This record gives sequence, structure tokens and C-alpha cells, in this order.
Amino acid sequence: MKLNLLMTSLLIFMIGLFTEDTVAENFKLNPYTLTYAGAITKNESGKVNIHPVTYKLNGLDISANLYTPANFDPNQKYPAIVVAHPNGGVKEQVSGLYAQRLAEQGYVTITADAAFQGASGGKPRNVDKPAYRIEDIHGMADFITQYPGVDPSRLGLFGICGGGGYSLKAGQTDKRFRMIATLSMFNSGRVRRNGFADSQLNTIQERLKQASDARAKEAVGGDVLYSGDANLTDEQIAKLPFEMYRQGYEYYWKTHAHPNSTFKYTTSSLLDLMSFDATDHIELINKPLLMIAGSKADSLYMTEDAFLKATGTKDKELYLIEGATHIETYWVPAYINLVMNKLNPFFVRMK
Repeated sequence: MKLNLLMTSLLIFMIGLFTEDTVAENFKLNPYTLTYAGAITKNESGKVNIHPVTYKLNGLDISANLYTPANFDPNQKYPAIVVAHPNGGVKEQVSGLYAQRLAEQGYVTITADAAFQGASGGKPRNVDKPAYRIEDIHGMADFITQYPGVDPSRLGLFGICGGGGYSLKAGQTDKRFRMIATLSMFNSGRVRRNGFADSQLNTIQERLKQASDARAKEAVGGDVLYSGDANLTDEQIAKLPFEMYRQGYEYYWKTHAHPNSTFKYTTSSLLDLMSFDATDHIELINKPLLMIAGSKADSLYMTEDAFLKATGTKDKELYLIEGATHIETYWVPAYINLVMNKLNPFFVRMK
């Protein structure tokens, strides 16, 4: 009898856990459409709260989620952190996860959909120009430093994947950021120009011609052409040569899918992307810098390259998550905990 009661209790407990995780990770079941494990499903007194906000940036409506720490008091002064999302990602995915986890440590955090992407305004959709992505980061800083309870003198920046590359660029000139950290940094310009792992060096001019033709077509009112569209079968995904892309399709299209998230971007954006590099003038960063990446990430070469070139600061650290790939740093609990174990003592220096 006691055994049956114990088994029944355990079953109910496990069902409860499964239901909670399902609600947290399925955007359709989460009231804020968050896709990550442990995501907020409702605001409760005494806990971390989420605040969907909209603000103007260069005439466009920017959609963001702002997280406040437990027992937040707007009459006090809190440090804040801007969190920049990956390429193709939206605020409801990994950037939201880390924004929430950082809020649990006592920070006010913000993560916004890039202009022309996600729930933010801008047409044509999915323009992906570096200048816009960098401006998005400046805009998040503008908004959060004016938020009640935020101490503008204690502002940090954390960028993930493509957001990491753009954070390195934004941090070169925006000295409001006292600390800069990246996770699984992706140098968008280098990859769009040279191909992943510099695998397309022999087609640079051809792809620039395609981008130029796409721009010319837009200029006369023709259809907007897109690159990077992701409609691959499981078999096609399995044959992709790079693990980051194979696991990326799994993350963005299956396990953590969100309707606002897409790999596609306007082909004409390549005119700007292919002449961009996140490491150009990186020596202008003179603030503490923490760069985190998986030891097994096939994108690791980008973090290592940027770290070596960041000669403007002596206060820098490259930290590898042993055994992790690029995408696994987005969702594997053990790896997320390791990332947080490095971010906490890094950003706590602002307090």
C-alpha cells in the first residue's frame, strides 16, 4: 500500500515537472511565447518578472522583453545588462534564457528583437545589415539606462552568436558598457564573406554579384530576394558539413522553434555583411572582456581570432566550456550553469 502511494506520488511529481517544462519550452503554451526551459509563465511577487516593452529606434517600433530581479524596487539602483540575440534568433529563445538567468542574479536585463526582424518593425522583412544590428544594441542601452531603478553607470553587455560579434563592434565605441561578454561568438561578416570555416573563398565575387543584382531588383520595385531560407528535410540537414548548422536546424526548427525566428535574410544585405568584420578595430575595446565558447564548437575559431586581436584591454579571458558545441551552449542545462558560473563573477564587478 505504502509502495503504491509512493509510486503514485512520484508519478504525479514527474507529470508536474514534464508539464512545467513543456509549457516553458513550447511557445504556444507559454503566455509570453518563450521557448526555453524554466521560462517565466507568469509574474509573481518576490520573483524575477518579465515586462514586454516597445520603444522607438530611428522611427521603428522595437519589441523587447525586460526582466527585473526578485523584489525589484524602482526606487533603488540596480546594475543592468543588455543581451543581444543570435543571427536568426529572437528574444524568446536563448537570449531570453540568459536574460532571465542574469536577472536571477540581481540585474535588470533587456533583450530585443533586431530591427526588421522578429516582432520589431521595419520593411522589407529580415534585412540583416551590421549597422542596424549594432544600432539595436545602442538602442537597448538607451532604453534600459532610462528605466526606473537602473543605474546607468553600471551597464554590461552580453552577446550570443551573431549578437556576440555585433556586441564586440558596439562595445568598441559605446563606452557606456563597463563590461563586455560573448558566448559562442559568430563573426557574421567573415562567414558571409568567406563561408563557414573559410570554405567559400573562391566564390566571393560571384556572391557579391548576386547581392548587387538583388539590390538592383529592389531598386526598381521588383521582388525582394532572400538567402539562407531553411526548408530542408531531415536527410538534407544530416548531410550539412558543419555541426553548428546541423544542430542549429534542430534547435531553431524543432526543439526551440518560434514563428518569428528564421534563418533567411535579404540577399541585398550581403552588400553590407560581406565587407563587415567584427574584429576590425577591436583594439578599441578597453573594458573587461570575457569570451566564452564550447571546446568542441566548430565556430570556436572565430572567438579565438577575436580574442587574440583584442589588444586594447589586458583585462580579458577566454573560457572554454569543455565538451560543448556551439548550439549546446544555448540549451544544455549543465553547460548553461557553467556559463553562468563565469558570467556571475565577471558582471558582479559592476556591483
